[in-house]
Amino acid sequence: MSFDVKLFAEVFVTLFVIMDPPGTIPLFLSLTSGRSSRLRRRAAWQSVIVAFAVITLFALFGQQILDYLGITLPALQAAGGLLLLLVALELLTGRSDEPAQTADVNVALVPLGTPLLAGPGAIVATMVFVQRVDTTGDALSVAAGVVGVHVVLWLTMRFSVVILRVIRDSGVTLVTRIAGLLLSAIAVQLVADAVRAFVDG
Repeated sequence: MSFDVKLFAEVFVTLFVIMDPPGTIPLFLSLTSGRSSRLRRRAAWQSVIVAFAVITLFALFGQQILDYLGITLPALQAAGGLLLLLVALELLTGRSDEPAQTADVNVALVPLGTPLLAGPGAIVATMVFVQRVDTTGDALSVAAGVVGVHVVLWLTMRFSVVILRVIRDSGVTLVTRIAGLLLSAIAVQLVADAVRAFVDG
């Protein structure tokens, strides 16, 4: 039942690279622009909780859920890419510059919680790591890696408010456009990878 430090590090680093906490800063600021600091803080922990819940759900029952619904991983990836593309278009066209104050919960759920944080890449990676679990120590190592990444995600978004004080509203507008461009590229890449997987399959 010994804790596997190597497996923990592998899980943490892999999910860190996929979920990219530093890269969430411009997207988080863009999607929560116009909201108060209190609503931003709430959106930060809500989105992390949603992401953690989705990752945990797929870690425990992911393969069974996909098999039961007859959904392939490329289909899940394509759906996530299309959803992100819609969000990216809103950022690029400026429609997200006027968010409703009551929509903070929705922003935390979609697209922040999923598919931005708990996207197809993170879900698949977690499912692969779970398949390697043989002992209780392995399970604890994987769980600790997942929890560790989500703690880093929360800290990154929680203190992105400090960045907002520096760049102010004009800076947020610039960051919003750049984030929209980056997010659209991520979305197109997800769809392209899904199409390639469909063709190969």
